[in-house]
Amino acid sequence: MNDYLTLILGVLAAGVGGELFVRGTVGLAHWARVPPGIIGATVAAFATSSPELAVAVNAALVGRPELSLGDVLGSNVVNVALILALALLISGIRSARGSMGRDFPVALLVPVVTGVLLLDGVISRVDGLLLLGLFLAWLVATAIEARRQRSAAGSVLGERRLGRIVLSCLVGLGLLVLAGRLIVAGASGIAAALGIEAFVIGATIVAVGTSVPEIATVIVAKLRGHDEVSLGTILGSNIFNGLFIVAVAALISPISVSWRTVAVALVFGLVVLLLSYPTREGLIERRRGAMLLALYAVYLTSLLQGPVA
Repeated sequence: MNDYLTLILGVLAAGVGGELFVRGTVGLAHWARVPPGIIGATVAAFATSSPELAVAVNAALVGRPELSLGDVLGSNVVNVALILALALLISGIRSARGSMGRDFPVALLVPVVTGVLLLDGVISRVDGLLLLGLFLAWLVATAIEARRQRSAAGSVLGERRLGRIVLSCLVGLGLLVLAGRLIVAGASGIAAALGIEAFVIGATIVAVGTSVPEIATVIVAKLRGHDEVSLGTILGSNIFNGLFIVAVAALISPISVSWRTVAVALVFGLVVLLLSYPTREGLIERRRGAMLLALYAVYLTSLLQGPVA
């Protein structure tokens, strides 16, 4: 019963934290005259990925990095096939040119690079350095574009006073981190009692738990009319997860896992991103939300059936 209560408290903390953090990040974009989509892809994405980072570090330190890899790969599927799908069911999302030209290609590259690195059954420390290098290159490109577009930001909703902006960001971030830990603790306790394998726990229950900050942030941003924050947070979170967090875990402890074990999560992670790629006009239609949810159900079924032959 305590595990269920912990899970509920985590969800509540994520809801409040998501609202505060969106207000803070949108206000930060306005104050710095940076497009909200850039903030969403960097600050918001990093903040909402903090539970995955905590899981990765803790799992690697105790010699169980496969749990963190399952969490990362599962979270990236959840971000698109569940969270983006729910946002799309509210209404279609229009992608900024920056997301189409910079974030989508890198997000698509993540599962491909991960799959190639896992052909020998291990993500080594050298592989971790490679992933970290790719992440830093993307971050620099994002920072350069943010500087170039400083004057392009229009008036947006959110906190306007710097003190309130900082307070909203910090309190929201604190609640999101707390939410991630509570949800992971509750979900892990429930899963362990059911005797589920570590990678499957990471790729299913823990992945959903650590993705609750993204769920709260993306849905709240969508309801407040900030599509660029919603999409930027999802794509940025996938990039942070797949490049930075996996790199950190591998640098602490090389990740040994068979291709058969990760194949389902990698393939679905790539497929759902391809399905959500915007049209030439930059629109992700509402009907794709239902398609993504259907794929998420297939993903869960495939993963729970065990590794592919």
